[in-house]
Amino acid sequence: MSQTQPNQTLLVIDDDVDILSAIKLMLLGEGFQVICAESPAEGLACLSRQSVDLILTDLNFSMDTTSGEEGLELTAKIREKDEFTPIVVMTGWGTIEVAVNSMQKGANDFIQKPWENHRLLATINNQILFSSTLRQSQKLNRQNQLLKEELGGNTNVIAKSEVMMQVMQMIDKVAQSDVNILITGENGTGKSLIAKYIHQTSTRKNESFAAVNMGAVTESLFESEMFGHVKGAFTDAKSSRIGRFELADKGILFLDEIANTPYSQQGKLLRVLEESQFEKVGSSKTQKVDVRLISATNADLQTMIKEGEFRKDLFYRINAIEIEIPALNKRIDDIIPLAESFLAQIAAKYSQPKCEISPAAKVCLVNYSWPGNVRELSHVMQRAQILCTDNIIQQNDLGFDQTASNISGKRNMGALIDENSTLHEIELKIIQSRLEKFEGNALQAAESLGLSRSAFYRRLEKLKE
Repeated sequence: MSQTQPNQTLLVIDDDVDILSAIKLMLLGEGFQVICAESPAEGLACLSRQSVDLILTDLNFSMDTTSGEEGLELTAKIREKDEFTPIVVMTGWGTIEVAVNSMQKGANDFIQKPWENHRLLATINNQILFSSTLRQSQKLNRQNQLLKEELGGNTNVIAKSEVMMQVMQMIDKVAQSDVNILITGENGTGKSLIAKYIHQTSTRKNESFAAVNMGAVTESLFESEMFGHVKGAFTDAKSSRIGRFELADKGILFLDEIANTPYSQQGKLLRVLEESQFEKVGSSKTQKVDVRLISATNADLQTMIKEGEFRKDLFYRINAIEIEIPALNKRIDDIIPLAESFLAQIAAKYSQPKCEISPAAKVCLVNYSWPGNVRELSHVMQRAQILCTDNIIQQNDLGFDQTASNISGKRNMGALIDENSTLHEIELKIIQSRLEKFEGNALQAAESLGLSRSAFYRRLEKLKE
């Protein structure tokens, strides 16, 4: 029984039109799509226009019907540009020497004329299956490499503050759709973590997640990195390479720091997003691709558009839904849970007991201005875990410069609370302090703590009980 899969295309190259007709009729009956070429030049022209699943070629053509040199040269030329497409050679002058030479040139198997249909079909199906396995193996190896680089750590998103809970409600809604998403926010707010969370909660969660930092992609390597290249496409292209779009096929492509995409390359990025197709560097074959795009930036893209640094049409293509991740000093209720989560991760990584945070240290954490956002908090907790004694993190272990420029509200922590305060007392004094800072304006005080006004009043009433 044939193992033919739908839409498998074979290229048959032979200068004998009767043989071409016979093979085409037999293969069509087995469910293959068949392209015929009557010369090596015509065959190469066909391969420059489209991809095929297998090449079946004669070795002996009209110029030389005995040595197989034309067929061997054709095989070598095909293999120079294409590492994977299987090549099955056929000849009526089959010898061991010719068979060995064809394999050395890159052929995968050898069929002698006249052929037996069942053997020819078995050879074709086996080679297509083997080629598919090799391609998948290369893709998986590349994906595994990227996963180690880009998907390390957990993807749990902590959202205890009112403002972050609202963001997560929006994310949970759009994750189930297939629209492109632009994630904005300051450096260190966790945009890449949100992208991974969207992938894990989307309908594409079982497919690839390929990420690339656009700030690290040079203009000269942009096309190779994004679209891949074929062997020999340029001086250092000693093997073919799979690009990020192909890796993300059927899944999600995450373009971090998209504002850093060179302007000269933005049109190429727009084209693949609009047409869902691209060509590898060094190849004229068009490949179809199905990706969902998530982009992230801390830049003001509207200003960049006005200054001619970012294409307006690309902006509209990537910005179907915009999600802004608030700065850490706008989500005060998340600071302590985040800090404790980082401590748990650090303890697990180094097989250490998890440190506890003292009340005074908690006050210091929630009142610090956090210019580096969540990333800075992670670094601070790692340092504190190393420096603390008796597994209790004290205020001095945090390493903050206790100055007005670093402390929210421009006040000294020692004046706000003492070492013997309970967490209940700390929270009450923080809320009272914010009301004093904003001269009784509850809305401004609530916003500074990452709370809605109603949530602010509920918390204040609960703390006064």
